[in-house]
Amino acid sequence: MKKTISLFLLVGLAIVLLAFTGRELDNALQSIIRQNGLNQHAPVADYSDAKVELGRMLFFDKILSGNKDISCATCHHPALGSADALPLAIGVGGEGLGAARQMGKGRERIPRNSPDIFNRGAKEWHTMFWDNRVSGDIMAGYESPADEKLIAGLENILAVQAMFPVTSRDEMRGEIGDRTVNGEINELALISNAMPQVVWHRLMLRLKKIPAYVELFEAAYPDEAVQDLGFQHAANAIAAFETEAFTFHDSPWDLYMDGMTNAIDESAKRGAVLFYGKANCSTCHSGNLMSDQQAHNIGVPQLGPGKGTAEPLDVGRYLETGDQADAFAFRTPSLKNTAITGPWMHNGAYNSLEEAVRHHLDPKLYLQQYDASKLPKELQASFQDDEEVAQRMLGQIDPALQVEKPLEDKDIGDILSFLYALTDQSALELEHLVPATVPSGLPVKD
Repeated sequence: MKKTISLFLLVGLAIVLLAFTGRELDNALQSIIRQNGLNQHAPVADYSDAKVELGRMLFFDKILSGNKDISCATCHHPALGSADALPLAIGVGGEGLGAARQMGKGRERIPRNSPDIFNRGAKEWHTMFWDNRVSGDIMAGYESPADEKLIAGLENILAVQAMFPVTSRDEMRGEIGDRTVNGEINELALISNAMPQVVWHRLMLRLKKIPAYVELFEAAYPDEAVQDLGFQHAANAIAAFETEAFTFHDSPWDLYMDGMTNAIDESAKRGAVLFYGKANCSTCHSGNLMSDQQAHNIGVPQLGPGKGTAEPLDVGRYLETGDQADAFAFRTPSLKNTAITGPWMHNGAYNSLEEAVRHHLDPKLYLQQYDASKLPKELQASFQDDEEVAQRMLGQIDPALQVEKPLEDKDIGDILSFLYALTDQSALELEHLVPATVPSGLPVKD
């Protein structure tokens, strides 16, 4: 009898202690939420159904690519976490979708990982691309690779972003001498790189030759004559679709911030406290976007074809600014839905979220012991394992990565639990976005 009473007392004491621990965690998290001004995102702009539908068709239609063989959705597919599940994207000339996608003959990988597009319609965004080469807002204006050639009338920074994949030869436009999937000369590839406005004009000529697109544009822009519509209207529609289709606030963490204290478990709560505290994660992954939108050098292993004048290296933001302080720096990604958007880093260097987290905590160790054998075979030899390159990168690692005390494995496990709690349920159910057909008649599914 005494043993039974003692057992009940011990169980009761354990329950009390767990409850106490839970309350302490909740109190700590509520304080963190208040101090960081965290909440569910503000409502995004409201677009007409007609505009969203036009954007949906354009998003999935390969008519926007020079060779008519790749669409926006190829690299930002609803079934692949709004990305492509590849370390480095495969652009024009490729075949297939996701991990099964193959490069075309004589092509190279895109130098950078396809970023997810979740919540990109939030008004807080003022930068786009891994190197922040698009920035600004509608009031102050936008900086972009097109400079003064950027067409007026773009409604937000997401629409500005949508103007540029179609001008990139590797991503969508193609090379001189390319032919379309129908055997036609790729007329977009013949245009000089210095004339993006001509590319946009020719794309609109393509679209206006398709009666179904004329109807979609008329419905989306009833107050404007079709002959006056430019590619900025197409980009605005694509941005409207992306905003409508990929904006979610139903992750366990969102529900917790909304007052549902049992929406995340104790491990995720401990992880959140670490994330916003000892682990220093929120120094860069800050605010409701979970990104400071700044570029940082975190010593990510160099791989892939490289970019611009630095090939075979990719020196990131430096290519835009010429400032040595920006060498190897890339924009902080948002972490909403990060668990379903791997591989991780600007070049997909890690196919494990845990490895990506551990790299942040000890970039020197993880750069020096990087295992390129986990990459796809055609990328393994592209890993730049030169010690001089490593030292250049490590010589200016962002000080924000410094952690006061090393984290234990259980701490890292808790941080991962928190990161998984950032996954929206709605983000897992997006197959309905894929249309059966598109106005061009080109195939939607690879």
